[in-house]
Parts: sequence; structure tokens; C-alpha cells
Amino acid sequence: MRHTFRVGITRDFVKPDGTFSFDNMGLNLLNNAIGVEFELLPEDAQTLRPDHVQDYDGLLLLGRRVTADTFHGVSRLAIVARFGVGYDTVDVQAFTQNGVLLTITPDGVRRPLASSIMAFILALSHKLLIKDRLTRSGRWIERIDAMGMGLTGRALGVVGLGNVGREVFALAQPFGMRHLAYDPYVRTAEAAGAGVELTSLETLLQTADFVCICCALTPETRHLINAERLALMKKSAYIINAARGPIVDQDALTDALRTRRIRGAGLDVFEEEPIDKNHPILTLDNVIVTPHSICWTDECFQSMGRDACQSILEVTKGRIPRSVVNREVLDHPRLQEKLRRYAARTTESQ
Repeated sequence: MRHTFRVGITRDFVKPDGTFSFDNMGLNLLNNAIGVEFELLPEDAQTLRPDHVQDYDGLLLLGRRVTADTFHGVSRLAIVARFGVGYDTVDVQAFTQNGVLLTITPDGVRRPLASSIMAFILALSHKLLIKDRLTRSGRWIERIDAMGMGLTGRALGVVGLGNVGREVFALAQPFGMRHLAYDPYVRTAEAAGAGVELTSLETLLQTADFVCICCALTPETRHLINAERLALMKKSAYIINAARGPIVDQDALTDALRTRRIRGAGLDVFEEEPIDKNHPILTLDNVIVTPHSICWTDECFQSMGRDACQSILEVTKGRIPRSVVNREVLDHPRLQEKLRRYAARTTESQ
């Protein structure tokens, strides 16, 4: 009997009533595939245990944690398709050591996240929430004190010139801004080809009117933006973080915002999530905050779901999917054996 490729879906995809939170998240691709079946994991947990994953060939993962202990005694699993672009909640080295592919969905999130960053830029520069509060409280006479900042000629600085960072610049093109980026892994000529001036981090912070964090969270980028570097920013500048909270020292940022050392911030992410409702940063009127969901749109989830499920389908055919995070795993004998077995079954069914 031909082995069924079983896919487990973490339960943070569903609402308390058991229905999926997102429509059109690509499950129709799995549903229409021959020899593939999927189901929700039998139990929800913040960190997945071996008994959660041992009966599956693939996992569709949202925000649950995967550690080295997750793989203890697990031999069947071949791929975990992460629904998103971050992978700071999983142990990438453990994936590689156990012969398991980890994929992400950078193409699906690129436009939604970049447009969300532009939403922050526009809302902050036009003081949208401040004007909203003035209107609701009948303080129209104070609107002259809520003068916005025009974007033409301003400097847009992006930390991390990857998929999302480049898309931010593409969307910002009509506004006539100066484009600056810091990324130690990008060559100057490559940035220039994208119409971007590559600078040092210090120069970017000193020059930019909008500092947008678009890099991944790694040991090197944790607290990359600290008190010393926040002090380099112009008093009139804004900082926007829709990447990962710990890239910015939240206590230092709170102090910079409270003392008006910088003009304001747009934050979708925080050092601890959910952020404590009593955190002092939430009392400030020069910051816009969202609950790590600024880019959550139908477009975003349809695209990410399609890409994640397509990665799983590639593995069911014995092929390497796009957007593999741990490329070193491709030479792992256990993974190679699984891929050969999946490929043989595909050939038999044709």
C-alpha cells in the first residue's frame, strides 16, 4: 500500500471554536493532492513535543516553538513549513542535525509587510492618530499644533536590504525620498542597482528621517538599535519596527520617545509579546502600536499559505522546495533517503 504523506497543522491557526482563523490559506492545494492528507495537531502547546510531531511527514507551523527536544525519537518528519518569514522561535541547527527541512514564505509576506511599513510612515508623518484624537475630543483649534511632515526630499533609511527592504523602497519611489540602507551582506554596486545608497549604520541613523527595521533577528542584531545608536538619530526622526522586537532595545526606545529625543515610532513588534498592557511605552502619544499583525491581510495570508503548502507539496514529490532556511540539511543522508522514497512513490503513481 502506498504510504500517505501526512501533514500536521499547529493549532494556533484556529480560533477557540475550532474553525480556521484565515480563509484561503492554501489548504486546497493539499486537499487536491493525491496521497496527501492533513489534520490539526491533536493538542495545542507553545512548544511542540515529540509526540505532537512523530506521526507526520510535514508540519505547517505558525508561531509555535520547535526545539531540539521536539525531534527526540522523531524519524518520520521531513519538512516544517513556517507560515511567515521569521524563524527565531525554532532551533534551526536542530532541524539540520535531524535531517528536517525548514522553509519560510518570503515572497508571500514581501508586499504586505512593505505596504504596512509605508502605512506607518504615512500615519506618523501626517500625525494621523493625533488628529484622530483631536477630532474625537472636539479640539479642532489645536490642529495647527499637529502639523505633519511632508515626504518629498526626506531620507528613508532601511536597516536590512533584503526582500522586504527592497520592496519598501519600490513602494516609496513616487514620494521622492532619498533612499539609504544599511546591510553588511549587500555590496555597494548591488544596492546602487536598486537605486539605494548603501551607508554605515551610524550614517543612516544620523541622516534618515524614517528608520525602518527590516532585518532578521539574530545574535548579531539583538539590540542592534540601543541607547547609544538611538542618540544618533535626528530629533525630528521616526523609527519603525515591523521585524522583530528585540532588534531594538525597548527600554532605551521608551526613554527616547518619552523625552522626545526622537519624534515618534511605529511598532508592530515588542521585546516580550504580548506586551504588558501597563508598559510605559503604551502611554505615549507619539507612538503607534499594533499587535504583531500590521501586515495581516487577506492578500498576506493567501500568499503565505500558498507558498507554505507549495513547499510541502514539493517534498511529497521528492523535490527541494524554494526558500529553505537550513541549506546545509540538503546533504543529510536521512533527508536524502526520505526524498528518494517520496520521489519513487510519485513515479509509481504516474
